[in-house]
Amino acid sequence: MSLTVMSAGFGRTGTMSLKLALEQLGFGPCHHMIEVIHNGETQVPLWNAALAGKPDYAAIYDGYHSAVDWPTAAFWEETAAAYPDAKIILSTRSPESWYASISETILATVWKPETWPPQAVEWFKMVTKVLERSFGDARDKDALIKAFEAHEASVKAAFPDDRLLVHSAKDGWEPLCAHLGVTVPDGPYPRTNNRDEFFQHMKDADDM
Repeated sequence: MSLTVMSAGFGRTGTMSLKLALEQLGFGPCHHMIEVIHNGETQVPLWNAALAGKPDYAAIYDGYHSAVDWPTAAFWEETAAAYPDAKIILSTRSPESWYASISETILATVWKPETWPPQAVEWFKMVTKVLERSFGDARDKDALIKAFEAHEASVKAAFPDDRLLVHSAKDGWEPLCAHLGVTVPDGPYPRTNNRDEFFQHMKDADDM
């Protein structure tokens, strides 16, 4: 199986909703950080190797038809080059709302190593490196928003319009389905992974 769709959008830009949407449209299984949590013994070493400059994308995405969220978003250029026929999505939201969300969820856990449970330390170390790859040394609000905006600008500049869709969860099914050449399904676009759900996922990481 080979990736046919990938998102370059950072976490907390509706990536879990996009994962569910892609799977509903037939582009699953979809790789997401939750897959790394649930398959840490296999996935964490593979991503550590990628961070060390020795990626094995065939192994990372073995069994997956699409990929969203981090760690993929930190390797968007390399992944897009490895799968040149894959459609690209940039999941997005306003910079201010993104910062409000990530600062209260991901950064509130990953950037507090004293709270990491022993059984999840290797996962947290890997995620920390993934965030550093995306943000550099940015830590305060202004620097993080600047990194977010620079990332989005780079993605938009990298692909032609027929390969890239900039998509917000509020845009719903229509532009996504048009981009992927599939029929709009019945029912609402998925909306999930609020703050409470995020911390449940972190509990899953604690139980790794």
